[in-house]
Amino acid sequence: MESSALVLVGAVDWVHPAWRGQFYPEGLPDDWLLSYYNTQFEAVYLAAERWRDVSPATWAQWLADTQDGFHFILETAARAPYVPASGRVVVADAAWEAKHVSWLDAQPDLRALAARITQHAARAEPLFVFSRSGDLARLEQVKSLKEVLGY
Repeated sequence: MESSALVLVGAVDWVHPAWRGQFYPEGLPDDWLLSYYNTQFEAVYLAAERWRDVSPATWAQWLADTQDGFHFILETAARAPYVPASGRVVVADAAWEAKHVSWLDAQPDLRALAARITQHAARAEPLFVFSRSGDLARLEQVKSLKEVLGY
């Protein structure tokens, strides 16, 4: 995995109906959602059902639609015919996820999250902070915490 960022914030998927008009500008075409999402967040977590049947052409488009530092973290899938060979795409088995992912919904204590971020930074290991629910307010808090900590 290639990453110079130590804290990468995002949500499970970039398609959240509640984000229309709140996060995504009104009238933004569906095929521009990922490009816009990528301007606000550094990573996305995709459930196996979302990514395992994605074609190579779609993967190529997703990678082209995102910046070089953006990462796709993929839930392990029993059947995965295609995973792009990119340092920006990680298939996260349980051990990797336990080490590198902090679930915002399960870890609402920002002080504890700050301590975990500091531990990862001391080891120069990236930490991915994701919201399963897509809670924009909590994601903004984490982005602010990241700034306060200097990451």
